[in-house]
Amino acid sequence: MKKVSLMYPNFEWAESMSRTKWFSHPYNIGILASMIQDKKYVEIIDANIDNLSREQFSERIRESSPNILGISITTNEYAESGLIAAKIAKKTLPDIKIVVGGVGAMSNPYPIISDPNVDYEVVGEGEYAFRELCEFLDGKGNFPEKGVWYKENGKVIERGRTDFIQDLDSLPFPSYHLVDFMKYATQIQRESVDRPRDMPYARIVTSRGCPFNCSFCEVGSISGKKVRFRNLENISREIEWMIEDYGIKALSFDDDNLTVNKERAKELFKTMIERKYNLKWNNPATAVFKLDDEMLDLMKESGCAYLGIAIESGNQRVLNEIIHKPVDLSKAKETIGKIKERGIDLAVNFIVGFPGETWEEIRQTFRYAQELNADYCRFFIATPLPNTELYRMAKEKGLLREGFDFSKHLWSDGWIKSDEFRHQDLRVLRAYEWDRINFSSPEKIKKICHMLDITEERLNQIRKETLATANP
Repeated sequence: MKKVSLMYPNFEWAESMSRTKWFSHPYNIGILASMIQDKKYVEIIDANIDNLSREQFSERIRESSPNILGISITTNEYAESGLIAAKIAKKTLPDIKIVVGGVGAMSNPYPIISDPNVDYEVVGEGEYAFRELCEFLDGKGNFPEKGVWYKENGKVIERGRTDFIQDLDSLPFPSYHLVDFMKYATQIQRESVDRPRDMPYARIVTSRGCPFNCSFCEVGSISGKKVRFRNLENISREIEWMIEDYGIKALSFDDDNLTVNKERAKELFKTMIERKYNLKWNNPATAVFKLDDEMLDLMKESGCAYLGIAIESGNQRVLNEIIHKPVDLSKAKETIGKIKERGIDLAVNFIVGFPGETWEEIRQTFRYAQELNADYCRFFIATPLPNTELYRMAKEKGLLREGFDFSKHLWSDGWIKSDEFRHQDLRVLRAYEWDRINFSSPEKIKKICHMLDITEERLNQIRKETLATANP
């Protein structure tokens, strides 16, 4: 029987990501473990939450001696950490088979499979393909039909991507018994307004996919334009399992778009009310244009404590012609007011620096954010991601700055060239407007301290650090 280790690398192994380290529940690799544990000896190694050094990881691999190591790369930026893990594992156990998957693999697969230490790469949703590959490597099954890339005589064999899994209810719950679940459920690594409002907490995904066409977003290429939903009873069983076995008091819905089907979302919240789960729940990615009075009332009654709303721009032309997000700014402002009336913590996201966006339109976004008077506003600089319209637009028009690299770029800087602004201008404007808009009164400062669960002294330190990094 083959032994399989599934792992998250330590993000700090990549020097460029040492300031953005975070961890989350091993939800996805937990499901992968559940898919194969009936036929394989499986373990989960989280070098990130355990902050393993390279030497400690090597020793851990030597002790467990798996035949197969599955490395999950959760975003493009962490590809370097994943490849470092592959190199360490191959040096420690030369005969080990290295399989890489995750969002980073499906977004930008060629550089990963080209690495000499990587044997296989799962491109696409990997639950069934990875299980089939493990069976093949154990000599008990056929090689997966699609989505698993490999090398032959030094040449990369590209095999498309896996099919989207249509029946999400067929997937098992994550194997949290393989980890110290409370280590994840009772701490947060980064100060964030998205934090759980109580502990222990858990993550849950009730659907995959998003039908909208935001130019900057790669969800469509990762999870698909057609949304696939889990059955409400299946979701309820998972929630009740986590309450009964792990005593969770809070929940984070990590769907691509939880409220895309309004009636289904309302039924979910009604079920949570009827079954008296009494959980404080968050949704960090909520579509403002899918919210109505009934939805907000049900959210509040079912335990909603925090919503992250993505409006993206304060200029209607930019929303309509560049971003392609179906947001009406007047209606959005009204909805934001209704969320605040219900006492739900609220953060709103904006993005500036798109190709074709004028400096005045960028300034208008900050003015709109100020008028919105949300609890907290986050501002990002438009970043070209793989397989997005934004990337294609910037590349075709020659607007990518020299040195742009999917796996190494930083979110705090701008990588799109424009006659309207320099990337240094965006960097400074973003930081100083973030500070001016969010901390304009003692009441707002107090509210944000509550949302972050920190002291005012710590908040002032964060503000100083943020402004210091804005200087070119």
